[in-house]
Amino acid sequence: MASTSVSRTVPASPEMVWSLIGGFDALPDWLPYIPESTALEGGRVRRLKNPEGEVIIERLVDFNEAERHYSYAILQAPFPVNGYVSTLRVHAIPGQEDAAEVQWSGRFNPDGATEDEVVDLFTGIYRDGLEALHKTLAA
Repeated sequence: MASTSVSRTVPASPEMVWSLIGGFDALPDWLPYIPESTALEGGRVRRLKNPEGEVIIERLVDFNEAERHYSYAILQAPFPVNGYVSTLRVHAIPGQEDAAEVQWSGRFNPDGATEDEVVDLFTGIYRDGLEALHKTLAA
């Protein structure tokens, strides 16, 4: 099983960051790669579309409001992986009330691609996503 993790400090309190990204259906609010999200099954599944119109379906597998993190599994996607589970976390930074650390991590099995290719793919998605989050919060 392969894995990757990207962290980024962002210019907002953990509470403000979580209020923006903590909703399972909130990706279009901060992630340009996902302009459309539809909540299904009472909000436990999200049907996403990327700018090319490709569909990604993900299921919420863990959610913790108090600790500000959630995990999800990919059910359907145009990515060369299976067994994908990812976690998005918001951490407080001691002594910095107006900053937070956001960590996006995932583990997955390559399927039709090499481990390096899929690690590079998701590292790039996470890095670009956290950069977009930083820009949204800095605006």
